[in-house]
Amino acid sequence: QAQNLKQQQEELQITNEELEEQTQALEMKNKEVEAARADIELKTKQLELSSRYKSEFLANMSHELRTPLNSLLILSKDLSENKRKNLTEEQVESADIIYRSGHDLLVLINEVLDLSKIEAGKMTLHVENIAVQYLLDEINRNFRHQAERKGLLFKIVCDKDVPAYIKTDEQRLNQILKNLLSNAIKFTAAGNIGVKVSTHGANRLAIEISDTGIGIPEEKQMAVFEAFQQADGGTSRKYGGTGLGLSISRELARLLHAEIKLDSKLNEGSTFTLIIPTDLSTNAEAQEVQIKEHRTNHKTPVAINNEFINYPTIDDDRKSLQEDDKVVLIIEDDLKFAGILFKQAHNKGFKCIAAATGEDGLILAQKYCPHAIILDIDLPGIDGHMLLMELKSKPATRHIPVHIISAEERSLKPIKEGAVSYINKPVEKKQLEEAFNRIENFIDRKMKNLLIIEDDANSRKAMKTLIGNGDVKCVEAGSGEEALKLFTDNHIDCIVLDIGLPDMSGFDLIHRLNEIKKDMPPIVVYTGRELSREENDELQKYAESIIIKGVKSEERLLDETALFLHRTISNLPETKQHMIASLYDRETVFQSKKVLLVDDDMRNVFALSKILKERGMQVVKAENGINALEMLEANQDVSIVLMDIMMPEMDGYEAMRRIRAKEQFTRLPIIALTAKAMKDDKQKCIDAGATDYISKPVDVERLLTLMRVWLSK
Repeated sequence: QAQNLKQQQEELQITNEELEEQTQALEMKNKEVEAARADIELKTKQLELSSRYKSEFLANMSHELRTPLNSLLILSKDLSENKRKNLTEEQVESADIIYRSGHDLLVLINEVLDLSKIEAGKMTLHVENIAVQYLLDEINRNFRHQAERKGLLFKIVCDKDVPAYIKTDEQRLNQILKNLLSNAIKFTAAGNIGVKVSTHGANRLAIEISDTGIGIPEEKQMAVFEAFQQADGGTSRKYGGTGLGLSISRELARLLHAEIKLDSKLNEGSTFTLIIPTDLSTNAEAQEVQIKEHRTNHKTPVAINNEFINYPTIDDDRKSLQEDDKVVLIIEDDLKFAGILFKQAHNKGFKCIAAATGEDGLILAQKYCPHAIILDIDLPGIDGHMLLMELKSKPATRHIPVHIISAEERSLKPIKEGAVSYINKPVEKKQLEEAFNRIENFIDRKMKNLLIIEDDANSRKAMKTLIGNGDVKCVEAGSGEEALKLFTDNHIDCIVLDIGLPDMSGFDLIHRLNEIKKDMPPIVVYTGRELSREENDELQKYAESIIIKGVKSEERLLDETALFLHRTISNLPETKQHMIASLYDRETVFQSKKVLLVDDDMRNVFALSKILKERGMQVVKAENGINALEMLEANQDVSIVLMDIMMPEMDGYEAMRRIRAKEQFTRLPIIALTAKAMKDDKQKCIDAGATDYISKPVDVERLLTLMRVWLSK
């Protein structure tokens, strides 16, 4: 027993020693795991720091590249336009080449930034309804002439079972297709380019882009999707390009939960197939991505017009218009309701053209100059209010009567801006008939009646001479009672009213006129009296326009009455056309205005100063935020500020915050100029106090348009 016990003790001791060894080994492994975890944490922090440095580098690089590019593009564009006609054809061509080369460089910078944004996970998606036919028309419009210029046959095929709409990010999808088609044309010297759209299993679409170009050998087919790679290093010299297009396309396809397949044979051609979900918003993974759903959702396929400009609409009559047709333009994004309006217009003998967005509507109005426009307010793109202002600010379209039919609550704002009527949705059949009857009567009645209510006979005579032109019959009243009788006995289209009358005030007269007819014609108040704030507010409820007699008041009276009587400006005598044109001279808004230009790069300051001085502006310059604040204190009559963001000593963000902190500058327009390297630059500018924002290199026309808007306000 003693011997057995001794043996057990020895075994137990051996076991304990083994356990101790295992414990020591486990402790060693734990230490190794802990060291590995610490190493991973350190590497994660280093990666985060590296990512932050990369983002900062991108922002700085973008600024450093775009800043010299900005002045290069502005000045070369200015030279290529040769406004002073003092350059030879060769010099103009040289300036144009500089501009185009600079633009190519900008495209390259944008590609590098796009790739970096995708890698950093900073690219967001905006999902919306897109008509497949719209995509194909865009492809046809953008690439057919490029292919035909190289002598290539360009063909687009779409299978019948392809859905009318898909839900995806239009901008990213277009970017992929543009890259694939540009490559197909670039690498094809002879033969054809084909685009085919078909279904690919359940809820997926296949877009094939094929060519008969140089092709890609099998061993290089994966490499072409890597950044800065081309199938053959020699091709980059022959064909140009960075090799970023396919890499960006592949990454964008992943974002859209799509894939790109390649089938190619050397010297025979290539086929790239993009397989994309028909509804990205239902994808579970896509819910994690920032998604903006488009407001319009057309579930039922409708007859789509392939001649639309930016967005699909109903089939209309634009191809069958004759010179003597009565034409109505319908601007409505609800295609079913647009179809109802179309039928009603046909029943009344009108021909119809249609648009589903404000942008398309504006283009069609300018192109076809219809007899009337039916307008929805809540439109994709620019809304009805903005469109109405655009129509009424252009001499070619401001005479066209606009009838509002909208779900938005009825307001006087569109009427004051020149609309003839406002009907709320849902619309009854009787209301529609009345609306079209009004349109018909307005077109048929060539003579318009203007009631002038003014106690001074000489003033009435002067107004008649100013306004009258054969298509307007002026009815005169020297007192309130006389005006009431004329208003009751005649159909009046517009009223010009002086509020100082011998027998009653203009305010009382407006109230009594309103009692006689609920559908009041537009009233233009034309008075020499300065109005108090209370009087002005009271008049604003009823009057479409208030003109105080003084500088440019005659021009404004002619203009306002022409607007509300829907007169065609080109039919007026030349002298009166010039009077109205002077009010709408796009450059007069800049005359003698003072602009503060804040930028640390003297090349930019020189380029922008030249452009602004040519338009009659006084330019005050500042090289950083601190200097800008000093200049503002010394020039308190500055009308607008152009603020660069990245500057030494004090950047644009801090400068804008300091400016907004001063009470006298709270409403001063500030347009931020930034390199737009990161996605939240715009919001940061607005939060800091910018009124608006434009990215570098600055598009001069866009900048001038923004300045016109804010200087006008």
